[in-house]
Amino acid sequence: MSEALALGSDRRSSELSGATCRMASVEAAAEHERILREIESTDTNCIGPTLRSVYDGQEHGLFMEKLDARIRNHDRDIERMCNHHFQGFVDSITELLKVRGEAQKLKSQVTETNQRLQDDGKQLMASMEELKQCRVQQRNIATTIDKLTHCLPVLEMYSRLQEQMSAKRYYPALRTLEQLEQTCLPRAGQYRFCSIMAENIPKLRTHIRDTAMTQLRDFLESIRKHSDKIGETAVKQAQLHRSLDSSLSGQPRVLIGRRGKKEATAAATESDGSPLSEQDSGILDVEDEEDDDDEVPGAQELVDFSPVYRCLHIYTVLGLRDVFENYYRKQRRKQARLVLQPHSNMHETLEGYRRYFNQIVGFFVVEDHVLHTTQGLVNRAYVEELWELALSKIVAALRTHSSYCDDPNLVLDLKNLIVLFADTLQGYGFPVSQLFDMLFEMREQYGEILLKRWNVTFRQVLDQDNYSPIPVSTEEEYRHYTSQFPLQDPELEKLPFPKKLPFSEFVPKVYCQLKEFIYACLKYSEDLHLSSTEVDDMIRKSTNLLLTRTLSNCLQYAIKKKNVGLAELVQVIINTTHLEQSCHFLEEFISNITNVPPDTVNATKLYGTSTFKDARHAAEAEIYTNLNAKIDQFLQLADYDWMAAPPAGGNLSASDYLIDLMAFLKSTFSVFTNLPGKVAQTACMSACKHISTSLMELLLNPEVRQISIGALHQLNADVKECESFARAGPVAGFQGDTLLLAFSDLRQLLDLFTQWDWSTYLVDYGKPTCKYLRVNPHTSLALLEKMKETSRKNNVFAQFRKTDRDRQKLIDTIIKQLRNLITQQQA
Repeated sequence: MSEALALGSDRRSSELSGATCRMASVEAAAEHERILREIESTDTNCIGPTLRSVYDGQEHGLFMEKLDARIRNHDRDIERMCNHHFQGFVDSITELLKVRGEAQKLKSQVTETNQRLQDDGKQLMASMEELKQCRVQQRNIATTIDKLTHCLPVLEMYSRLQEQMSAKRYYPALRTLEQLEQTCLPRAGQYRFCSIMAENIPKLRTHIRDTAMTQLRDFLESIRKHSDKIGETAVKQAQLHRSLDSSLSGQPRVLIGRRGKKEATAAATESDGSPLSEQDSGILDVEDEEDDDDEVPGAQELVDFSPVYRCLHIYTVLGLRDVFENYYRKQRRKQARLVLQPHSNMHETLEGYRRYFNQIVGFFVVEDHVLHTTQGLVNRAYVEELWELALSKIVAALRTHSSYCDDPNLVLDLKNLIVLFADTLQGYGFPVSQLFDMLFEMREQYGEILLKRWNVTFRQVLDQDNYSPIPVSTEEEYRHYTSQFPLQDPELEKLPFPKKLPFSEFVPKVYCQLKEFIYACLKYSEDLHLSSTEVDDMIRKSTNLLLTRTLSNCLQYAIKKKNVGLAELVQVIINTTHLEQSCHFLEEFISNITNVPPDTVNATKLYGTSTFKDARHAAEAEIYTNLNAKIDQFLQLADYDWMAAPPAGGNLSASDYLIDLMAFLKSTFSVFTNLPGKVAQTACMSACKHISTSLMELLLNPEVRQISIGALHQLNADVKECESFARAGPVAGFQGDTLLLAFSDLRQLLDLFTQWDWSTYLVDYGKPTCKYLRVNPHTSLALLEKMKETSRKNNVFAQFRKTDRDRQKLIDTIIKQLRNLITQQQA
């Protein structure tokens, strides 16, 4: 049993191992098959790894067997395939042998044919060679013609270039150079003459550039020398346009002369691109143009601008336009500084100013023309910059040089010249407001010069006047003076000839000079673009200066100069009164010439009334002063005996000097009949007061230490003479005894001492009804002390006479009471 079991287990083990071996051999066979297929299908260069996997395994022998079996199978397949195609191969070899014989025959025929063809082609080849040479010659001729076609234009153009250079037509020459260099020479090819031409082109350009610059320099020098002539023509044109009908004033500014035509043709070019004008620079001859009645030559027609246009075109073509523009502007700036530099003696004559203005106008006329006829050579900003520079220098120069001028006619001519200068440049679009502002400044200077001139004139009139009424004997003389001065006196007109005008010669002369001054002011205001109101205001202000400063000073000078008599002063008062009355006629005169009503709201009033009033008051004061001086001369002749004894009896007569003084006053006041009443009355009252004050000063003079009662009686007699004169009424118009009031202080003082009425004075002092109300205690005290001193020295034996002792005691008592009165008054 156990053996059976053992045998059974062995059997199962062997079966299991046999099955395992069979499975391993199957797997090996499959792997070998795969390797063989890989060897068959893989490139021989890549079978190394495959073979390595065979040698690395344990089945090498099996693989070799497998490989041999595969080889044998392939050999059998090859053998079977060869057996199948062998008969066809034999047939093919047989046919190939046949073809070789035929090929030999064909080769022989081809060789023979080729030989015959070679023999026959030799003549053809000779003809072909000849044809080839002809074609080469033909090609060379065509090439030569083509080259000549390109070279001939070069030579022709170079010849034309030489002609243009000889004719100094540089801009066309430059265009020819450009065409020659850029078009013709590249087409011509590399030839020696082309190389020579190419080498000369830069030299020719330099020559053209330098020649054009030389012509430009000549042009600049020419216009610098002739700028005054250009400006003179432009100014004349502006003056001509100012005289045109006012209906044209609203139209746009027309170009002067033929400026429009020149602008239209300045940039035009010929067919080859050159400017039309090829003339030399300088001032053109316009005589033929002046013969044309239809057109007036303009300032620009005096100048040939072709050098500028030519040089501009040339430098533009050369690519140096910026260089040319900078050079032109720099040179013109230098010329502007030269033109704007005035001569040191320019202020001496009007011609100096005219030439200065003409040069400036000529300069800017040229610049304006260049601005409008070229594109970018100068621009508006550049011209405005130059004009701003010019304006500042012109204004500074005019301020400096006009300050030296003291001739109003020259200033007026200069003003007209400046206005024409400003209008001329304004017509070219330049702003000129600063020039008119400067003219307003010059107006002040002109006014000062006029004031100085009229100051001399007024003084001459006053010095030459005889200060006497004007006698007229005929109607013609009367009308002559009334035409010069607006005299309106119906009573005087009714008087028969001969008769006298109330004023002296200086009244109509001064009035006429005032009108002349107004005309002079009006002349300056012309063409200043001022309104009528502004002109009226300017004239009135200037006239006020003439009245309040110049004429007033001249009148003061005439009044206060030495050796002026009372008659002359009286005539001055009469004259100024008439001039004062004529002021409203001056107002009307100014209104008529300015067309501004005198009652306009903002109209300036003339100060003539106050001026003549002040002069009259000064003359009145001078009359009072001179009259008092004359009175002082008489008073210096007074020779009072202050120690005179009391009069024995009868009335004392007045002093001789006083009688003469009264006679002088009577004759003097008789001349005052033509004076205004108040003036004569004031003069008379002033004279009487001065006499009274002077006599009082004689009494109180500190040098007079002693006064007797006899001296007071003599002074009392003189005062009575004065009162008699006052009572007689030397001047009409006083009411009652008004003139006697001038002597009231002296009268009451003398009455107090001559009547010795001290009791009344002391009792009634301070009362309104006091008899001696005008007697000052200080005055009476001073006079009493002088009388006391006289009594003490003259009456040596007064103590021996009772009456004298009583009088002395009375004087002492009165002095004491007066001092107490003064003390009380001061307290």
